[in-house]
Amino acid sequence: MLLLLGVVVLALIPLFTVKPAHEGEEIFGGADGHAESAITEIRPDYQPWFTPLWEPPSGEIESLLFGLQAALGAGAIAYCLGYYRGRRGAAKPADAALG
Repeated sequence: MLLLLGVVVLALIPLFTVKPAHEGEEIFGGADGHAESAITEIRPDYQPWFTPLWEPPSGEIESLLFGLQAALGAGAIAYCLGYYRGRRGAAKPADAALG
């Protein structure tokens, strides 16, 4: 539990301490930024339908959260696949003893 708490604390520290390297300029820009600039170039009067509830302080933090979400999803899928494969493997020896 202590190790898990340490991981959570290490994941949350950058959210509150890291400032953008260059104000107005992100080091790690993504496809969203390119799409936004293309839309603004095509239709300068475009207004987005929604606004985010919370804006991360920098693009790096946004990338961190995206990577964390991807890792948690991959971990959940891998756990489920391993669990069901283990259940199937545990059932086979009992069937082999009967046959």
